[in-house]
Amino acid sequence: MYAERFQLPSYLIRRKVLKIFGGAFHIYAPDGRVVFYSNMKAFKLKEDIRIYTGEDMTQEVLTIKARNIIDFSATYDVVDTETGERVGALRRRGLKSLIQDEWAILDLNDQEVGTIVEDSTLLALVRRFLTNLIPQHYSVSLGGRPVAHFRQNFNPFVMKITADFGGDPEFLLDRRLGIAAALLLCAVEGKQG
Repeated sequence: MYAERFQLPSYLIRRKVLKIFGGAFHIYAPDGRVVFYSNMKAFKLKEDIRIYTGEDMTQEVLTIKARNIIDFSATYDVVDTETGERVGALRRRGLKSLIQDEWAILDLNDQEVGTIVEDSTLLALVRRFLTNLIPQHYSVSLGGRPVAHFRQNFNPFVMKITADFGGDPEFLLDRRLGIAAALLLCAVEGKQG
């Protein structure tokens, strides 16, 4: 198994407010302590997100990298930088995501094993065309079985997502991949609002 920080039942991902270029995110444990810090550099042609054990950025634990420069259906590889192991990948479903955000969870052979889907087509349309003040909710499933829920907290100024893995006590979804997915939703989908 992997470090205790990857075995928690839930996480709160919060975008750092006063970061002018790029993106920075604190990832909190249920008890409020920071368990990860993420930094996303600005002006990169390919998304390259790093996750560290703390804001000092001395110990990197995960990388999330886009495979291509510009891709409407971008695929992001998730790599455990401590072991060098590729954990899996996340692919945004480009055309479907115009109406309702949808992502595919891919295994090591790029086979789809799960999905991340925005809560409702109607609410998704309202968010896109009328107001972005309605928080997003996502259901995460593996092989049709629900394993997690990602919920955007209502705050028009600060992007926050709660990632709840309480429905997956068997760790069917590798938490490293789950945390990467929640962070991507906060970073990539959060740019649309």
